[in-house]
Amino acid sequence: MRRHILTMGLMLAFVAAGAQNASDYIVKTKGVKKPELPEAVAGETNEAVKQTAEPTDFVGRNFKFYSLCDWKEGMKFMVLPEKYDLIVKTFSDAVTEKEVSSVSLRYHIMIYKGHSVSADGHSRINFQCQEDGKNYFYEIPYGSFEDYCYGKMGVPTLAYLGDVDIAREKLIGKKLVTRTPIFYEDTDAEGEGFREVKVPMNSEVTVTSVGVGTRKFPVKIIVEDSKGNEFYQNVALSKTNCGLRDDEFTLSYPSNQFYGSFSVMDDILAVPEDLTEYLGKTIHSKYVTPMLTKGDGRERTVRVPKMTTFTIDNITKLPNSEYVTLSLTETESRRQFFVNVTTNYANAINDIKKEEYFGYLFALGEGTGKETSQAARAAIRAGRVIAGMTADEVTLAVGEPDRVVADKEGYSQWIYNRSKGKLLVVHFGRNGLVQQYKTQQGTSAKSKTTAKKKRTTKK
Repeated sequence: MRRHILTMGLMLAFVAAGAQNASDYIVKTKGVKKPELPEAVAGETNEAVKQTAEPTDFVGRNFKFYSLCDWKEGMKFMVLPEKYDLIVKTFSDAVTEKEVSSVSLRYHIMIYKGHSVSADGHSRINFQCQEDGKNYFYEIPYGSFEDYCYGKMGVPTLAYLGDVDIAREKLIGKKLVTRTPIFYEDTDAEGEGFREVKVPMNSEVTVTSVGVGTRKFPVKIIVEDSKGNEFYQNVALSKTNCGLRDDEFTLSYPSNQFYGSFSVMDDILAVPEDLTEYLGKTIHSKYVTPMLTKGDGRERTVRVPKMTTFTIDNITKLPNSEYVTLSLTETESRRQFFVNVTTNYANAINDIKKEEYFGYLFALGEGTGKETSQAARAAIRAGRVIAGMTADEVTLAVGEPDRVVADKEGYSQWIYNRSKGKLLVVHFGRNGLVQQYKTQQGTSAKSKTTAKKKRTTKK
């Protein structure tokens, strides 16, 4: 009896220790819950994820992608089921071979234990749960392990904790600069409630805590600004087991890539010497130039008119590249734009990309002065169209139209595709200013007309 009680006590102690380790990965912004980072976790780095390559950028140097084929025994993951996973179970008990509810394993840490083949020929990926000490497996839905492991799918529900551990070691206390205006703030100490917050771009922030985010974006980075406000972003670093292809990240989740939300101060300072002298200077565009802009919480590419005046706010070196990102503020509207340029003239000409050469695109000093109303400036900053705008102002606000047609009176209508089959239709009057604008249901405008291509902007 005494031995039985002792055994039960050891089991309970083991479970409690495992639960504590799992809870270390759950972090919250200020005002909800801010757990301190245990020293043991801060100093740990899984041997399986130590980096051997030495790229020049922060992410490349520290976060290696592991395909399922390259997983090492001992790698740790946390179970973070999504809605779909509550219906389709992921894991089975290795003893009973019965499927286990994802809810019961939520926030549990799974330790990878290799792969095997069952008696009936099904390939399995094996794990041991740190919390209950039991063995579980994920049964591969089709084919052999070798066939399955080369894809990006991985094992559902699992967020890779190796990236979280390395991010804790490398980022806590580090200075970063924000590169997106949208971050998030926790609203629920025990659950997953959050709200969106807007943050001025190019704000200097300090990393206060790092924890687990989601399967797709496993590293939750909490930062604090100069006023003591905390907010966070979930990002993918190595993309190990994220379940998304590289093109899905590039097209759909720019803010959930580390460099989509942050710049490392060291990387910002490592810009070409021939560009550092331009920080804070006034420049103007010499040609119509495509640039990325973010208004009303949305990203879009717009073709900025020539002779538009900007101030250079920031210069960020792109990882493993001769290109840099210029962060620009348009002097009239105060809207921010971003464009990638190179200062290597020889490479730009040889690659027939002179439109990406800084000296080709921009010149020092102000461009043509524009008389812009306060209302128009506010609308441009928000990425909206209002009555009375010029063609240039509409372009700065919402970009080039997808189609240009003439209305029944012969005046221009600019048509933009919007979500859910809707169109934004902007009507210009006799004086060349926006007469009216409206959103309506309509057919998607896939091609741009010759009339639009021949359009010239009056200055």
